[in-house]
This record gives sequence, C-alpha cells and structure tokens, in this order.
Amino acid sequence: MLGSATVYSGLVIALAGVLLLARPIAGVHVGTRSRAAAVMALGAITAAAGLLAPSFESRAARATTALDDFSPVWQFHEVHTIRIAAPPARVFDAIRQVRADEIFLFNSLTWIRRGGRPLPLGILNPGTNEPLLDVATHTSFVRLADNSPRELVFGTVVVAPSGTRGRLTPAIFKTALPPGFALATMNFLVSPDGSGGSVISTETRVHANSPAVRRRFAVYWRLIYPGSALIRRMWLRAIARRAID
Repeated sequence: MLGSATVYSGLVIALAGVLLLARPIAGVHVGTRSRAAAVMALGAITAAAGLLAPSFESRAARATTALDDFSPVWQFHEVHTIRIAAPPARVFDAIRQVRADEIFLFNSLTWIRRGGRPLPLGILNPGTNEPLLDVATHTSFVRLADNSPRELVFGTVVVAPSGTRGRLTPAIFKTALPPGFALATMNFLVSPDGSGGSVISTETRVHANSPAVRRRFAVYWRLIYPGSALIRRMWLRAIARRAID
C-alpha cells in the first residue's frame, strides 16, 4: 500500500508540474517554468521510487486459516473487512451467489484493466448471468478450500515462465515451483460477531518466487492497487446487500 501511495503521490506532483509548466503561479512559489520543470521532475522521481521500491516477504506465524495453508509466504497483500447483520450461513451463501453486476464499478474497472478489449468469459469479462466466483473457477482460478460456513479460498497463477503448460490444481500451491512464478490466493473468511451477525474479511496474497518476477510484479501491483482495493470493498458491500435482503 505504501508503494502504491508513493507512486500516485508522485504522479499527482508530476501532473501539477506539467500544469504549472503551462502556466506558472508565483503565489505557490512556482513562478517560473524552470521551477515548474523541477516540480515535474520531483514527481517523476517520486513515482519511479514507488514503482522500484523493494518488496519484503511476510510469513504467517502459524496456520489458522486455509489461506495460511495454501499461501504461508507472500510479498504483496491486501485485506478488507466488513460487519454484516446476518448469520454466517446466510453470508456464506451470499458470497457464493454475488454476480459481477452487483458489485459497484466492477465492470467499469475491469473494462479499464483490459483496455476496453473484448475478451472471452473470465474474471476481467464476467458477464451478468453467473455468480462471479463460478466464472472465476470455470476460467483462470481454482478453488483451494470450501469450509462452509467459514472460509472460501481461491488461487490463480499471475506470472509463469514462457511456454508453461498444464492444468491448474490445488497441489500446485503446495509445490516448490521453479523460479519465474507468481501465485495469487484470495479468501473470504466469515466469523460470528457474537450478536447474531457476522464479520467477513477478504484477503489477497501474492507470492513471487524469484527476484526478477518480484520486481516485475511490484510495478503492476502498485499501479493496480487502488482499483483492486476499491473492487474488494465494493464486493463486500454487495455480499452484505445480498445477505440482508
């Protein structure tokens, strides 16, 4: 998250420099084009520093969830939580049933992510007929765990060496792979809140197993993180609406 914040802060500063280059403003101590160019350069350097900053490894201290079993080590991570006034069984069913068109901005953000290109049915082009998790597991994701009504875990390969072939299976996530892979796992974890409702979280972890892949994926992650975080928050809200209705 810090790396992404640095990148976008730098981009905002660089954009301000571009605007000031076109029209310097003495009132903000940027009254010349040379100063505006310095602001633009500072923003570019800041953004580059965010993109190229090192990624540090984290490890689950002990396995308390199925996600910990399949992804005990990671370098990239996000987690979001919401409380829902519905029992865990109902929330768990809502997780399974939510469609992409119920998630605010999901289709818009995935359209941007794929550059407006038409793609086959998949997580970036999920349509509106099937639950989103069904689309995911029919295409690029595999179901790793289904512990109703507590936890669902899914995984996919986000980077693989050129020419890699084979069927994606849960066993891959517990196998020592050759360098060049990055595996992503995501869960939904539901717990009773003690008053008849539930607390639900969704966590995403990505493990890159070589320095080169780690550096390459870091650039991608820091650019897409704001949209990814927004999708996950809206996803939880869609689950809440379906569970409560």
